[in-house]
Amino acid sequence: MVNNNDKLIENGTKIIIQISDMLNKVNTVKLSDLESEKTSLIIVDIINGFVNEGPLHSIRVERVIPEIVKLSNACDELKIKKIAFADCHTDASPEFEVYPVHCKKGTNESEIVNEIKNIGGYTLIEKNSTNGFLEDAFTNWLLENKSINNFIVTGDCTDICVQQFALTLKTWFNKKNIKSRIIVPINTVETYDLEVHNGDIMNLFSLYNMMINGIEVVKNIEI
Repeated sequence: MVNNNDKLIENGTKIIIQISDMLNKVNTVKLSDLESEKTSLIIVDIINGFVNEGPLHSIRVERVIPEIVKLSNACDELKIKKIAFADCHTDASPEFEVYPVHCKKGTNESEIVNEIKNIGGYTLIEKNSTNGFLEDAFTNWLLENKSINNFIVTGDCTDICVQQFALTLKTWFNKKNIKSRIIVPINTVETYDLEVHNGDIMNLFSLYNMMINGIEVVKNIEI
């Protein structure tokens, strides 16, 4: 078993370096190159319960807020539609069997952070699971905005809510044989550190997983 662990560590280190090098070489995308009427900005769970307070808040997530603020303002100037998802659970949520009780409906934890709220201009969609795509409000929005097939996905957590949403959205378009661009700027997504959940490593592997599944992972969106 020791030998197997040694081999795993050796191979794992090589793979981490390779993926890191790959992500360091990704391109940027200019916001002005995207057709405004075909583009939407998605802000996932930039809420108090993951940023400012509660058992799941993380300083790592707080760090991406300025970049999302810049992007949100720029989208307003170009009249790009925006959606903000907010984790918002009922008392009966099965998630509380896996995660600490968090972001309950009607609490400050489930509110969008002030930096994003003050800009406004977004459609707020509350979600009772890690995957916002599954909310009826979002699927209805998709059907009402059939011209939109470019999505810039930002927020947290990279390896949970962001990844689940981006991959489900991409495969939804694929199923319908509709070309789409699901874009994830690295500088606008984050996750958390907790015990074996190392944020840097989780970011690395989730971004790679999205890349190999058709998600356009970029350094940033040039404004």
